[in-house]
Amino acid sequence: MSLVFEHIGHRYAGREVLRDVTFAAAPGEVTCLLGPSGAGKTTLLRLAAGLEPVQAGAIRLDGETLSLPGRGAPPEQRSVGLVFQDHVLFPHLTARENVAFGLRALPAGERRRIADANLEAVGLAALAERYPHTLSGGEQQRVALARALAPRPRALLLDEPFANIDVTLRRALREDTRRALRDFGSVALVVTHDPDEALELADRLAIVHGGTIVQTGSPGEIWRQPAGAHVAELFGQAQRVSGRAEAGQVATRFGVLREVGGVPPDGDVDVVVRPAGIALRPAQGVGHAAVRDVRFLGDRCLVLVEADGELLRASLPGATNVAVGDRVVAQFHAADTFVYPRKR
Repeated sequence: MSLVFEHIGHRYAGREVLRDVTFAAAPGEVTCLLGPSGAGKTTLLRLAAGLEPVQAGAIRLDGETLSLPGRGAPPEQRSVGLVFQDHVLFPHLTARENVAFGLRALPAGERRRIADANLEAVGLAALAERYPHTLSGGEQQRVALARALAPRPRALLLDEPFANIDVTLRRALREDTRRALRDFGSVALVVTHDPDEALELADRLAIVHGGTIVQTGSPGEIWRQPAGAHVAELFGQAQRVSGRAEAGQVATRFGVLREVGGVPPDGDVDVVVRPAGIALRPAQGVGHAAVRDVRFLGDRCLVLVEADGELLRASLPGATNVAVGDRVVAQFHAADTFVYPRKR
């Protein structure tokens, strides 16, 4: 009982945007498709909603085939809701009327009851009579979510739902949206390019890179065991620096890694490390990395370190006695440091 993508391939004007994409989004949990702009995430939603024809592979919902190459159910015959990033509300209808729009087959009283219940679920019961132009961007997005939920689709797809929302409102809106989607109980698939947003929303992640799924798992699994450097760089403001593996250790311009598991065979490597996983100690002598900048961030300080033209960001707790010009050596915390063979 899930929304399943099987070996999906897609091209636009001869350019491959999706390649052999296979994954499933299960009911009762929030699945996030995470990846950079242009990775093919929105195309997957459009294929599932029936807005684009499937060129290769198949899409199934609860065992029912929605799309195959050359044939597929039209959008209006799929029990699939879609929420866009730009809300797309009817400007001449009230919030209640917008939510009730997809319920026209029901009696008027039932439409009103369902619309009001869904507005209450997203915290907008008091604004039912308001028109879209009188609502904030966040309120409009809540109305769009309530409208998509009202017909009780078997799958709900959300395309960058918070992209146009003021940053100060996003966290509250994410929390409300996650609660509404979990209560919804059916398949919920959210597209985002924001790793923090994905961690806050998702029960399960599917990481998209280069037009294919490179890793799936819970947020905790992917945080602790990223499948490659591109995945590791997504979380915790991680950064990549060069290194060389030799005799079970990895040497970098900033310090030596001695306790990192899974060190590859001797040779050039990429080291991906989160700023919070770095400690700095004074260097003995010269020729080591130098502190180039120190920035106060409230409960932490961001320290920018440079060595031979390469930069490293370290996030140090509390007030720090590190100063610009200091020579330092980095110590890397194993849980926040990942080593991968350098691809040639």
